[in-house]
Parts: sequence; C-alpha cells; structure tokens
Amino acid sequence: MAGRAAEEGAEGEKPYTVRPGSLLKAADLDAERKDIETKIEREVSDFEFASYLMYPKVFTDYALAADTYGPVSVLPTPAYFYGLASGEELFADIEKGKTLVVLNQAQAEVDEKGMVKVFFEINGQPRPIKVPDRNRGASSAIRRKAEAGNAAHLGAPMPGVISTVAVTAGQSVKSGDVLLSIEAMKMETALHAEKDGTIAEVLVKTGDQIDAKDLLIVYGA
Repeated sequence: MAGRAAEEGAEGEKPYTVRPGSLLKAADLDAERKDIETKIEREVSDFEFASYLMYPKVFTDYALAADTYGPVSVLPTPAYFYGLASGEELFADIEKGKTLVVLNQAQAEVDEKGMVKVFFEINGQPRPIKVPDRNRGASSAIRRKAEAGNAAHLGAPMPGVISTVAVTAGQSVKSGDVLLSIEAMKMETALHAEKDGTIAEVLVKTGDQIDAKDLLIVYGA
C-alpha cells in the first residue's frame, strides 16, 4: 500500500515519467527580454537574462535596487539585508584593486517620519545620511515608488528633503513648469514638468524626507 502511494504521489496523482522541462510552454525569449528591459530601463546581459527567466521577481527587485543604490552585489548578504551594526566594518571590492572600507560609527533614534540618521565612514571620510528604518512599525508611512516606464509617474531622482511644492492636485501644467524642489547635500534641485498635462496627485509636502525613486507626483490620464 505504501509503495503504491509513493508511486502515485501524496494526492493520488501519477508521477511524471518524462523530463519535467518538456511539459513547460515554450517561452518567447524576445518578448521576455523586452519585458525585463522595459521594467528596469536598460539592456540586460545574457547572464542577467537567464537569472530573470529562473527568478523573475528576485532579479527584478535586485536590478531596481542596484539602479537606485549602486553596485549592491559587492555587499555581503547580511549587510545587504540588515545593514551594519554600530561599530561594524566591511570591505567592499568595487573593482579590481579598488576597495571601500565602510564603518558604521553610530546611528540616531528613529524620527517621526520613520528615518534614521546614520554616521559612517568611507575610507576614513565621514558620511552622515538618513535612511528608512526597516524595523519601523506598520503605522509609519511607507512611500510608494515610481513605476519604471510609467510616464504618469514622477519619481525622486535622489534622496533629500522637499523644500518647495509648486503645484496641487487638479492643476494644469505646461512643459517646463516647476513642480517642486528638492534639497540635498546643501544644494537645491528643481524638478520641471516634461510635458503638458494635469496633476492628479501630489504625494509630498514641504519638509518631507524622501528617498530615491519615491513617487512624488502623478499626472492625470
């Protein structure tokens, strides 16, 4: 009885007797490559494409993270997922003969916007920065991200603080109009409308801390 159950499977189904891959539908490789290149807005290598075909969501999330934060593949897995503890140091080989020494000196408490100020060094140079707290509670606001390739979405080009907001929902704008300004590294950058249209949503206000790729403005249809 046990032998028969094993042959037919736990749910009484008959086992496969052919190569499993032969039962899969044929993939349209050209369409699949176009799909992932549209999502991440760049060309992919054959190695990256193979990774995408096997693990579509994992590769897409990784590629978007690398586009936002740089060559994250050089980070040890624990540092990538959990960050560095206070006093912890890592060595990142960003290219042959070039290593970054990163030291997390200390970090402040989480502020009311769910951000943590981290004081760290890169090759001995101090680099304070604010980052989202990954352990924050569900009550803290988590900003939507701009969708790659979505012409209705205006995303943040860099981390910073919203210094001015010049438009409101329902307002008509012309190409070149100032939409808002971002202050980063003591410099102010104005974001301009790239087309005529109507503002459907304004998702930030003056004083908001933002991260790269955060969704700031949505155009109407």
